[in-house]
Parts: sequence; structure tokens; C-alpha cells
Amino acid sequence: MTNYTDPPGFAAWEPQVLQSIRTDPIWRTPAYRYALWLSDLVELDVAPLFKSPETREKADQLLRAAQSISANIADGYGRSSGAERARFYEYAESSAREARDWYFKLRKYLTPEVVEQRDELLLRIIKILTAVIPRERVRRHRLAPRHRRPGNDGR
Repeated sequence: MTNYTDPPGFAAWEPQVLQSIRTDPIWRTPAYRYALWLSDLVELDVAPLFKSPETREKADQLLRAAQSISANIADGYGRSSGAERARFYEYAESSAREARDWYFKLRKYLTPEVVEQRDELLLRIIKILTAVIPRERVRRHRLAPRHRRPGNDGR
């Protein structure tokens, strides 16, 4: 599918994703796949944190930031121009950086393994988006129009 090796645990989670999502062309986008997985993981991570007034607000911020990553990638993926796609991918990258920030702030309430694994996953998403955004910015359209030679219009 891609040159990216899926992170540990991804393969076990992937069958839970609806077939309609896995057969959609967006599924070939590694940043989207990993961000969608992260949105499931973060729900498990923050569930106990919602029980405490001390961590509830930070947990909510983390959940919102993490879940917006895949949502922004999906929104951008459907745009016709590269500039529009790049803008939404930038939103996704920004949300990924925000999620990393919230994980760091909540590190005292999560296991070091969870914080490290999520940081690695978020860093992977950020790196992918950082590489994709400049390429999308210069693309004019998703599908380049076919160049026709004069007199070769099929008539």
C-alpha cells in the first residue's frame, strides 16, 4: 500500500474499521489511517480522566485535538484544488501538534508507555503531513486535465 510500515498494534485494530472506509481511496493515505486509529486510542486513554475535575478539561482538549486530525484530513482529501487540500492538511498537522502538547501535559495521569507510544504515532502523522503539504500546495487539481493536441478532440 505505502512505503510506511504500520506501527505496532495497528494491524490488530484495522479489521474494526468499516469496510466502506477501508475501500475508500482515502484509506491509502497513511496519515489518515493512523489519525483514525489515534482517535480510537485517545478515547480509551482519556476515559478515566473525565472522572476527575482536575483532568476533565485537559482530557476534553486532548480528545478534541486528536479527533480533529482525521476529520481535517478527510475534509481536505475531498477538495479539488491542492491549495485547499494543503490548508486542511495544515489544520490536521496543527491538531496533531496540539494533541502532542496535551499528552505531555497529561503525562502524570497516563502510563509512560502510553505517552511514548502516542507521541511516536503523532510524530509519524506530523512527519507525513509535513511532507505532503508542500506537494499539495503546488498541485492545481486532483486529476490533471489531459492535454489535447489541436485537431485531436475526438471529432
